[in-house]
Amino acid sequence: MTDGLEWLLIAWGIVTLLLIILLFCRSTLTKQEDDQLFIDESASSSARIQRELIAKVNKINSLAKIVGATSGVMLLVIAGWAVYIGLNSVQP
Repeated sequence: MTDGLEWLLIAWGIVTLLLIILLFCRSTLTKQEDDQLFIDESASSSARIQRELIAKVNKINSLAKIVGATSGVMLLVIAGWAVYIGLNSVQP
C-alpha cells in the first residue's frame, strides 16, 4: 500500500469518527426534545429551552451533512485509488 493511500485512510477514519460523534450528540439532544409543548405564561422558560435545543440540533444536522458527504467522497477516492493500484500492479 502506498504512503498516500495510508494517510488518506487515516484521514477518512478521523472524519468518519467525527461523523459518529456528531450523530451521537444529535441523538442525545433529540432525546430531550418534547413532542408536544403547551405554551402559557408559566411555561415560557420551557419554550425558550426547546427553541435553544432545536437551534443546536439544526446546527449539528448541517455539520453532520457536510462531514458525511466528505466521508463519502473520501471513501470513493480511496476505493478508486485502490482499484487503480490493483490494476497497475498486475503482471502480464
